[in-house]
Amino acid sequence: MRAQFVLSEIGVGLRRNLTMTFAVIVSVALSLGLFGASLLMRDQVSTMKGYWYDKVNVSIFFCNKNDAETGANCAKGAATQQQKDDIKAELNRLPLVQSVQYESSDQAYKHYKEQFGDTPVAGLVTPDQLPESFRVKLKDPTKFKVIKSAFSERPGVQEVQDQRDTVEPLFNLLNGMNIAALCVMGLMLVVALMLIVNTVRVSAFSRRRETGIMRLVGASSFYIQMPFILEAAIAGLLGAAFACVLIVGGKYLLVNNWLAKKIQVINFIGWDSVAAVLPLVLLIGLLMPALAAFFALRKYLKV
Repeated sequence: MRAQFVLSEIGVGLRRNLTMTFAVIVSVALSLGLFGASLLMRDQVSTMKGYWYDKVNVSIFFCNKNDAETGANCAKGAATQQQKDDIKAELNRLPLVQSVQYESSDQAYKHYKEQFGDTPVAGLVTPDQLPESFRVKLKDPTKFKVIKSAFSERPGVQEVQDQRDTVEPLFNLLNGMNIAALCVMGLMLVVALMLIVNTVRVSAFSRRRETGIMRLVGASSFYIQMPFILEAAIAGLLGAAFACVLIVGGKYLLVNNWLAKKIQVINFIGWDSVAAVLPLVLLIGLLMPALAAFFALRKYLKV
């Protein structure tokens, strides 16, 4: 009998405040959709970092005959074979170095032509203008500064370059977008909480006669508050369900059917990451409105 009464009160409350309930569902859906998307974007950035950082190298460029005026290291002209052999031997002795690969000027020119193709820029460079280099693969790419400090001032070394610098701006952009999404999500979450509290207030005010009768017959505070809390929880759960639909739809339509075909060099996150986020979205959608309603009712339904 008690359960039937609570369910009937929930139905009455949802019908009386249909417009505000719909607003709560939409705001919760948008805020939790952004929340889930932010979590997935964070995983995507981590996946991309692991993929690209594993492929980039540290490049040690040697002086050639055209670099005599580029710096003190190249004042004596092109790097000698002895200088190259000494540097390679030291690199092979370092525990953090995984492999060392030599690239000649001709190989560098070939890669340059592959990159720029038949563009006008390609004809401005000749093989003798491109430096020889060692492509150093590190076991831990974050240890780049160890290589730079050890070899950047060595005679015959023009420059020590970390290829991570070429991809770091992309990761900074993605992190910035993630922070922006979190800020919008926080704003939407505040709006959703305000709507939930206001909906509970209106619902409690419209049913003040029923709650007054329940007080007189000795009903407990929890029993009086239960229909209002469940109303908020149901609205939040519906919003969370719509958020899950948005997340799954975004993964299927935006990522799988568009971005994955347009940008094939990126290893996008899989459905396992999405499946890990959805239960969290549903849990927050259920608990957040229920707790907001509980604390709001402590003031408006005192027994």
